[in-house]
Amino acid sequence: MLNETVFIGGKEIANRVVLQPMEGCDCNEDGSPSELTVEKYLKAARSGAGVVWFEANAVCAEGRTNPRQMMLTRSNLSKFRTLLAEMREIARKECGVSPVFILQLTHSGRQSIVPMIAYRNSVYEEKRPVTDANIVTDEYLDTLPEKYVASARLALEAGFDGVDVKSCHGYLFQELLSAFDREGRYGGSFENRTRLYFNCIRAVKEVLPDGILLTTRLSVSDMVRKPCGFGTTETGELDLTEPDMLIEQLAKEGIQILNVTVGNPYYNPHVNRPYRKGGYVAPEAADVGLARFEYIEKHIKEKFPSLTVVGSGLSYYREDLIEQSERQLREGICDMVGYGRMWLAYPMFYKDHLNGEFDAKKCCLACSKCTELMRAKRVSGCAVFNEYYRNLYKEIQK
Repeated sequence: MLNETVFIGGKEIANRVVLQPMEGCDCNEDGSPSELTVEKYLKAARSGAGVVWFEANAVCAEGRTNPRQMMLTRSNLSKFRTLLAEMREIARKECGVSPVFILQLTHSGRQSIVPMIAYRNSVYEEKRPVTDANIVTDEYLDTLPEKYVASARLALEAGFDGVDVKSCHGYLFQELLSAFDREGRYGGSFENRTRLYFNCIRAVKEVLPDGILLTTRLSVSDMVRKPCGFGTTETGELDLTEPDMLIEQLAKEGIQILNVTVGNPYYNPHVNRPYRKGGYVAPEAADVGLARFEYIEKHIKEKFPSLTVVGSGLSYYREDLIEQSERQLREGICDMVGYGRMWLAYPMFYKDHLNGEFDAKKCCLACSKCTELMRAKRVSGCAVFNEYYRNLYKEIQK
């Protein structure tokens, strides 16, 4: 099933392999792709994957999580257009596929260079203190749909096949989902807490022509206790009551692909990136997190069959990667399988699989050194199998 063609909104996708958005913190200061960025995405083009989901692209300067975050603008549009054209040519010549490119649109909110928060959160502020002055106003939030539309228009001009209105991992839209105690138009009731998310989705949808995919990557649950997290009980257990309400509306609004994730990597990284080894000691076994992913994804597939669901968490499996991917597709857990850390470590894993050359020894170790580099304000990549990033990692260890 991994190799099967899938059709979504009139768009043909060559296979069910999705390279997940992996932020490298390696763009130029103007937000354009640097040499490191280009190198990474040309490897993605050579992978044979049906979908390359580009990393978090800030819709405005104040919403960047670091000074080298990707940010498509009118002034650097030509660099993105050139990169996509080169990727398409490489994929066609070397793999015989026409990959679908999706750009993830985001506002980093609490994780912006200067934190812009939805509300005071006692859990998250244990690690990064803020004050009431960091709370964004309703008036500021009112300006964001226009910014998302501007970024979506530029994405079309650059040649992207779809856009992702992102709500995950504790960034602004995701944090608003748990703004139970916020006053005003964007807090309190479910309608208010989802208002900005849906306003931006509707605004973006209006400017997308037929054949361009409207998608979202959603943290179905933050796995942080209510009222500091979404999709949980007061004791921090999974609660899909409000996520079901949200996803039902997402389907009605025209979302075609739901890219599922869970948790907040700034607080509980083991939830969305189960660990195999490394300095971080996870409070739960990896099997628990992997089972949670499957439970949530299958629940969504059964309850909302019109949505194309991208599964996550696969990078953990190493030598069982292809077998586990095929199983999840076969059992109806998801429609497409997403790989994050895996493609940073072993970008040719799928092409090698097709050629009978898959090498488990090249697979991601699930150690998350790539994330440690990003948290240390360095450019991010695989610090195990890539010498450049390995040397950077040695520096931060010193």
